Amino acid sequence: MRPVHQILIVDADATQRRALAQSLAPYHEFALAEAGSAHEALALAQRSFPDAILLDMALPDMDGREACRMFRRERVLCPIVALGPSGDSETILALDAGANDYVARPFRSNVLLARLRAHLRQHQQSESAPIMLDHLVFQRGAKLLIDPRSGRKIRLTEKEAAIIRYLHRAGGNLVRRETLLAEVWGYNAAVSTHTIETHVYRLRRKIERDPARAELLLTEIGGYRLVC
Repeated sequence: MRPVHQILIVDADATQRRALAQSLAPYHEFALAEAGSAHEALALAQRSFPDAILLDMALPDMDGREACRMFRRERVLCPIVALGPSGDSETILALDAGANDYVARPFRSNVLLARLRAHLRQHQQSESAPIMLDHLVFQRGAKLLIDPRSGRKIRLTEKEAAIIRYLHRAGGNLVRRETLLAEVWGYNAAVSTHTIETHVYRLRRKIERDPARAELLLTEIGGYRLVC
């Protein structure tokens, strides 16, 4: 089963917005949200951390290119696929403003879908892609945990962030202690599995609702598993 990606559709035209949402709705890999203006979209993006934004260039509160610049200034780092009239100048201006791609209207939905998936795959491999941990968002480049509801931010150490990154790449599968030791610490005779246990204990105190009853970072026979 494909992972669920949060897609934010931004378009002032409600009919056009619904048609785009309906074209993506049959694909269960997507969870869709909609906004009718740049400022509404920014508020949603900062609250829900979408995996990609489909952004129409004609918005009521500002030009779509200025919206792109605003998103990037506010550290909305997910892929932005701009939608607008055909023309080289429109494409260049949108890309210069911070969009990752430009798709000219009218477009075929299967073409937009293919390009959206390509950007999602690329972004998921980058350090700017957030990792969702239940009620928290892990910004791996900044080594920061954010609670979107309260705005609380929790700083992680380099090793704590590396543990989350490696366990997340395992896709919910068990990672043996020896493997985690080699991947996070490298070969170092002075480092033991007790070092991992200490870091996992401290990490649980930061990410778990109740560290005594772990629900995200699980200890299993021989190693650890991150619930994704």
